[in-house]
Parts: sequence; structure tokens; C-alpha cells
Amino acid sequence: MDDPRTLFDLAGRVACVTGASSGLGRRVAKVLAAAGAQVVGVARRVDALEQLCAEIGGNASSVTGDVADRSNTDALVAEVSAKFGPPDIIVHAAGVNTREAADDVTDEGWDATMALNLSAPFFLSRAMVPAMKTRGWGRIVNFASLQTTRAFPNGIAYGATKAGIGQLTRAMAEAWSPHGITANAIGPGFFPTELTQAVFDDPERATRNAKQTCIQRNGRMKDIDGPILFLCSKASDYVTGQVLMVDGGFTAK
Repeated sequence: MDDPRTLFDLAGRVACVTGASSGLGRRVAKVLAAAGAQVVGVARRVDALEQLCAEIGGNASSVTGDVADRSNTDALVAEVSAKFGPPDIIVHAAGVNTREAADDVTDEGWDATMALNLSAPFFLSRAMVPAMKTRGWGRIVNFASLQTTRAFPNGIAYGATKAGIGQLTRAMAEAWSPHGITANAIGPGFFPTELTQAVFDDPERATRNAKQTCIQRNGRMKDIDGPILFLCSKASDYVTGQVLMVDGGFTAK
């Protein structure tokens, strides 16, 4: 029997985290590095990425780029792989929510939401899969949402992409898990990030959301640590095609 304490050890693994400049993406990058992985953060804000790398130290690198730009995917992957080698793990934490009402959705808002939230996880993963196949091991972790299964006001574009993430995750598992590559998604509840700032700026709304959970509170950043480490490590070798809701039981009620 293997030592259970080694199940979450990421030493020798290379992880790429998109949206690493802030919020849950930043937290994920730090957690994976603390577990032993060499981490490459990808985002558009140079200063925030530099600060992240300074906090992590020598096991971190960063690439400034727009993952939604499909014309640059191959070049981006090459840059991500330059320092530590091709990633074993890809976590798609980059996302946008335009919060446009259904009657007010713009072409630009819709297309930008689809490109970043849904298209980028597929095309970026597909570009990294060949190296994972060669090693016979890989981890793809997408970011789902409460809106993967529920409709929220002013969330029609965002919700459509997150529902799509649920099916994309299952389809990735069907396509690539025979090669040792698992594909799963994390569905966060309400966490205090830039993406949910509007929610937490409204104390009444934040309190109402907390009461909707079984645990009776909103998420804290540390609540993501265990689930993301599980899905990125060998602890989840036989788990694929799943959406793990990390929402305090919000969707259970």
C-alpha cells in the first residue's frame, strides 16, 4: 500500500494556471506550488503576475497573454513550456462575467464571454494534450459555477458558458482519459474575488447567499485548497468527467 501522505504530492509536476493574476486563479497557483509543483501563471496583468512569482519563488514563472486569442494558442503554449517543460496540469481559472440582462446582451459581450469562458479551456487544453499523452498522465481542471445548473439574473451569457463547461468536461474525459488524462471541473459558490465583487459589495445580498448554503456562510479562499489539490494530484486517479461543487451546499438546497 502506498503512503497516503504522498497522494497529494506534486513534486516533479508542471502546472499551468490561467487567470493567475487574481482571485481563485491566484490562490490555485500558490496552492499547487506549495504542494511541490512548478507553476506557470498566465494572465494579462504583468505587475500582478510578477508579484505572484515573487511570493512563490523559484518554482514559479509567468506568461503574459490573452488565452481567448485562438490565433496565439500555439505560441502561448510554447512560451508556457519554455522554462519548466510542457505542463502536466492545466487549470482554467480565467473568466469573465459581463452581467448583461438578456434583453441587453451585446454581440461584443456575448462573444468575449464565450471566447474566454468556454472556447479557451478547450483549445488551450487540446494544444497541451499531446505532451500529456506522451507521458501517459495529465490533469485538466475547468472552472464551472453555480450557474452551470442554475439561472441567475443578468447571467445568460455567463451561465451558458458555465453550462457548456459541464458538458465540455465530460467530453474531454471521454476523449482523453484513456490516455491517462483526467478532466474534471470545480464549481465554486460565492467566494470574495474580483469577479464577484458586485455581490460582496451588497451586504444584504451576500448575507442572503450565505443563508442559502447548508454551511450558512460564503466561501473563504482557503476552501478551494483541498478540492483543487485533489483534482490535480494522483489522489484523483480514478475520478474524471465530474463537476465538484465547492459551494457549502448551495446547490444541495
